[in-house]
Amino acid sequence: MDSLGGIYTVIQTKAKTTVEEWGENYLLIGPYFEHNMKTQVEPCEPVHEVVAGAVEAMKKHGCQVHVGRWLIEGSPCAVLFELGASAGSLDRWRGDLWEACGVGLPTHDVEAQDALLLGALTAWFLKEVTDRASGQRVVAHFHEWQAGVGLVLCHARRLPLGCIFTTHATLLGRHLCAANADFYNRLQQFDIDKEAGERQIYHRYCIERASVHCAHVFTTVSEITATEAEHILKRKPDVVTPNGLSVKRFSAMHEFQNLHTTYKARIQDFVRGHFYGHLDFDLEKTLFLFIAGRYEFSNKGADILLESLSRLNFLLKLHKSTVTVVVFFIMPAKTNNFNVETLKGQAVRKQLWDTAHALKEKFGKKLYEALLRGEIPDMNTILDRDDVTIMKRAIFSTQRQSLPPVTTHNMMEDSTDPILSTIRRIGLFNHRTDRVKVVLHPEFLSSTSPLLPLDYEQFVRGCHLGVFPSYYEPWGYTPAECTVMGIPSVTTNLSGFGCFMQEHVADPAAYGIYIVDRRFRSPDESCNQLTQFLYGFCKQSRRQRIIQRNRTERLSDLLDWRYLGRYYQHARHLALSRAFPEHFHIEPVSPPLTDGFKFPRPSSVPPSPSVSQASSPVSSEAEDENEDGRYDEEEEAERDRANIKSPFSVDNISQGKKKLHGEYKN
Repeated sequence: MDSLGGIYTVIQTKAKTTVEEWGENYLLIGPYFEHNMKTQVEPCEPVHEVVAGAVEAMKKHGCQVHVGRWLIEGSPCAVLFELGASAGSLDRWRGDLWEACGVGLPTHDVEAQDALLLGALTAWFLKEVTDRASGQRVVAHFHEWQAGVGLVLCHARRLPLGCIFTTHATLLGRHLCAANADFYNRLQQFDIDKEAGERQIYHRYCIERASVHCAHVFTTVSEITATEAEHILKRKPDVVTPNGLSVKRFSAMHEFQNLHTTYKARIQDFVRGHFYGHLDFDLEKTLFLFIAGRYEFSNKGADILLESLSRLNFLLKLHKSTVTVVVFFIMPAKTNNFNVETLKGQAVRKQLWDTAHALKEKFGKKLYEALLRGEIPDMNTILDRDDVTIMKRAIFSTQRQSLPPVTTHNMMEDSTDPILSTIRRIGLFNHRTDRVKVVLHPEFLSSTSPLLPLDYEQFVRGCHLGVFPSYYEPWGYTPAECTVMGIPSVTTNLSGFGCFMQEHVADPAAYGIYIVDRRFRSPDESCNQLTQFLYGFCKQSRRQRIIQRNRTERLSDLLDWRYLGRYYQHARHLALSRAFPEHFHIEPVSPPLTDGFKFPRPSSVPPSPSVSQASSPVSSEAEDENEDGRYDEEEEAERDRANIKSPFSVDNISQGKKKLHGEYKN
């Protein structure tokens, strides 16, 4: 599994709460990769005797099975299969799949063949487990079409277990959005079979659809994806399971604000080097914005963001604003290593820092000796001619004939790259007069980087605003991660996260969640709305931004698995009630309610933007002590905490004939 993907984040972050619920009965199944096994899994013997027996039975038939503890919170047990060791059975299993659902796999699709190997081994393992379970009920949860083959084979072999299938994004939906189809407004008009066939993914689509219809319970991650799945996969999801995070709260209320200050200073160091020779803007009045994720130019909203930045640049210059906006694009692409000019900028910055420190040491020593003698040193002689010469040379080294680069790396497809092509079209070349500066960093962030030595989490904490105006985003972990770190973000009503926040927060913008309407507005109208959001953010004073970050961070409780885990619990209980109706009963059949989950509009927010915001941007230095006078941090925090229900506990469920937790009013 891609360790940078959203599905990986889902399974990794909810492991702790799931282990707390199921203990050693919780098991993860997946493919074996040697490099991951060495760094992320600690080999061990199966604790559960049923699992141990199943593993031994498969090993006797020549399967290579590895068992270990995944080294994450909760330390869940994982069973991993070597796919290559069972490749000799591929043709036989290909026939099993055909008999089960009438889907044939082309020989050239290696990923689909790997999915078949994993699915067949998973179904085999689950049969061995259910044969030994002796009255214990088993629930198997399959994520995405790659795991769905196992579900289809389990259904065909009538294994006694409850099956759940979750799609985090439909295959065809992602392809259609990437092709710039008017996806959501034409959902009912698409010829699904024709569209899948033209994109040569028909066999994958058939596996995905078969998995959906073979499962006892079908779930997806958001209401917007539920609508999509109902039209494309022809089944309405039984449960919507929003994605959560493992939220760690600080003991000190404002510690996350201190982290913002710390990491912002490190981003400022990068900006000093990158823009050397053109650093005629005040870094204390500079806002850092960013977009991050897979390089899907339209799906992730990079197209609308760049157009909005062009309009924002015009507005800031028109109002003669002293605010500067530096926007980072953290989207991996093919490169030929670092840009020489970018590396030189960081070297120049370091050289100037070293020069300044050397002169400071020399100046300090002379000052110290003069004070010991009881004299006030002559400021005209405290620096000699050599010192002045060194300073002049340092100034000359900052001279630059070219503009600061818009990318930190040498792009392999520079002339056709969508982001660079759009930058050329709109003319955002980091001129001195531009109030909006652009930096494309086509590589994931790392603390070992010679350019921007920050991990992703540190970088996010140092920024002021995350901007994710996605057109296709079934959930949207990037704005969710911003929220739990107390960083405001821009999302859309076509992302699962944006829809979730609209449902659970009365005034999302007051809590630092700006939701762009990309479903019911034209692209130009959406672009104007995003521009207004960004312009309004630039008008905030430093105090207003601090207050907003406090509110944003309080929303993290909404995204904690301790609360969102109830939806997965409900899906598992619903699967048990459908697979074993004589043993399990659930009422009602609807997902658990979230009455009382709504965050109110903060009372300290003025009824009209004109009350608190000037008509042109306010300097981040400027702070009116009387503004937001009604704001009381403790009072607002207590009111918000009252709108989060306590997490559901499974301790109250009785054994035997069960009423499962769908009946409890959460």
